[in-house]
Amino acid sequence: MEYKLIRSKRRTLAAQIVHGELVIRAPFYATTREIDTFIANNRKWIETHLAKAREIEKRAKSYRTLTEEDIKALAAKAKKIIPERVKYYAPLIGVTYGRISIRAQRTRWGSCSAKGNLNFNCLLMLTPPEVIDSVVVHELCHRKEMNHSQRFYAEVLRVFPNYEKCHKWLKKNGPVLMAMIE
Repeated sequence: MEYKLIRSKRRTLAAQIVHGELVIRAPFYATTREIDTFIANNRKWIETHLAKAREIEKRAKSYRTLTEEDIKALAAKAKKIIPERVKYYAPLIGVTYGRISIRAQRTRWGSCSAKGNLNFNCLLMLTPPEVIDSVVVHELCHRKEMNHSQRFYAEVLRVFPNYEKCHKWLKKNGPVLMAMIE
């Protein structure tokens, strides 16, 4: 099995699928034999995730790559829509928040810092409105619970009962949207 090897000061071996390619992260001291054994022991996971990555790439090719202008337009739209949604949901959840930032990201839909600053992906503008709301609620609920505990999800579902449906939509379609950014 072909892979890219990245050695570092890490203590353990790890496998990642990056742009449809297997990447093995290994400690400097790991031997080739240890790496080969790790790959053999994790072969099923690797094959499953490589297949998923290839399917995403295949689906993404049916869409065009977003240009810099496209991303700027999505970000401008997001800067108008997302703060309004945050403003709507924050009182329902009973939280405050800091700055709202909009970015083009390949791995995250949103995040919440310990200071209450919120970050959102401009690609949310390519999703249905209820998906945008589900991400806004998710991040605002982190103002109460900075984790993904049962209490956190209970709060999310209290405010946004359709959360699971939207989460499934993002799981299915999100990787294709993110693959549109080079």
